[in-house]
Amino acid sequence: MKKKVISVLLATAMVTALVAGCGSSSSGGSSGSSDKKYDGVELTYWSMWTSAEPQGQALQEAADAFEEETGAHVNFEWKGRDIKNILSSALESEEAFDMFEDDYTRITGNYVDYVADLTEMADAAGYADKSYAVFNDVATEAAGFLPCLTEQPSVGGIFYNADIFEDCGITEVPTTWDEFMEACQIMKDKGYQPMALDSTYAPFWFGYHLARTIGEDATAELALNGGWSQNPGVAQAADDIIEFVNAGYLAEGAPDEYPASQNKMGIDQDVAMVVCANYVTAEVNQNSGTELNWGLFAYPTVENGADSTSTFAGANSIAITKYSENQQAAFDFAMYVVTGEQDQSKAELANQIPADPNNTAPAAQAGTTEVLQATSAPLTWNMGLNENADLMSVIQETVVKLYEGSYATGADFAAAMDALY
Repeated sequence: MKKKVISVLLATAMVTALVAGCGSSSSGGSSGSSDKKYDGVELTYWSMWTSAEPQGQALQEAADAFEEETGAHVNFEWKGRDIKNILSSALESEEAFDMFEDDYTRITGNYVDYVADLTEMADAAGYADKSYAVFNDVATEAAGFLPCLTEQPSVGGIFYNADIFEDCGITEVPTTWDEFMEACQIMKDKGYQPMALDSTYAPFWFGYHLARTIGEDATAELALNGGWSQNPGVAQAADDIIEFVNAGYLAEGAPDEYPASQNKMGIDQDVAMVVCANYVTAEVNQNSGTELNWGLFAYPTVENGADSTSTFAGANSIAITKYSENQQAAFDFAMYVVTGEQDQSKAELANQIPADPNNTAPAAQAGTTEVLQATSAPLTWNMGLNENADLMSVIQETVVKLYEGSYATGADFAAAMDALY
């Protein structure tokens, strides 16, 4: 009898162990309960990057780590830059995705009715101390709530090869247009070509100069309605550029076809500067296979001009759809991407400014975080020239002609701009 009882107990134990083993097997069956916060959650993420780009690679790495920690799986749909052409209709029809990336001004301007209010979640996560106030403030003012988290900040100014400045004995960066012209002459006398320019960025440079002369709001008004000849600041700004071109300060071939001129900074290493946003440093380094000693200074002030404290600043950002059923999980993944260790890794991999100012910018982005933290009123891309979408292509053509030397005077340029209306 005693042997029978023992046999029954052993058989019962074996069955129990077998059942438990089947339940925990990775090859099938239910996994039972999990202590992972978002076990079983699936997030769909529409990205403006491609899977082959450094940003896409960093996102995938972050998603893999996030799934390991939380259990949530992120499905990426790599839409590329054309995402801006499909988002409006996709959001209106409530297509099934939880989060997406785009420029923060488009998120606040075009998609605000379709994105979740992140204010409370951001406050609970202490996001204010892990991000740039300039983007949060502008986005919140425009939307009435926090509609997105900054993923990839950008800042614009004059990026330069610090080794050329050192060789020319320029120990302090120019802060006024007159000082800038003097520095260009010093570089030219030393055998360097002062400024690269690709035609793609001609409106960015001239827009910056106009904003320093008459302000961004006035530039936007002119772009919309014309009247360029009636504002004396337009002719003044154009005369400055004509003087610059006539002095021989543009690199040979400029304005060139993108990215030929900016690449000369790395290939020839005798071109000193370029007016652009910070991603130009990574582009030049990658395209030319070099590691230039980059520096950045704010676009110079213009005598008797407009406010000179503002700087171009933009941000690709992450938003969450208003109809997402997993908003908290989506927000937590967004925070995982844009702060801390994952953000630092992304900044280094993509050679970009960290989204979290507590992180360290790569060498090619030296000085960018300081400029962003000091910026409270960011300028928009092309500083108002983009305001008239219908005429933007011909405005760009006219500005390119300015740098090609097609106008004898600033008044001639202003008249050519008015002829577009």
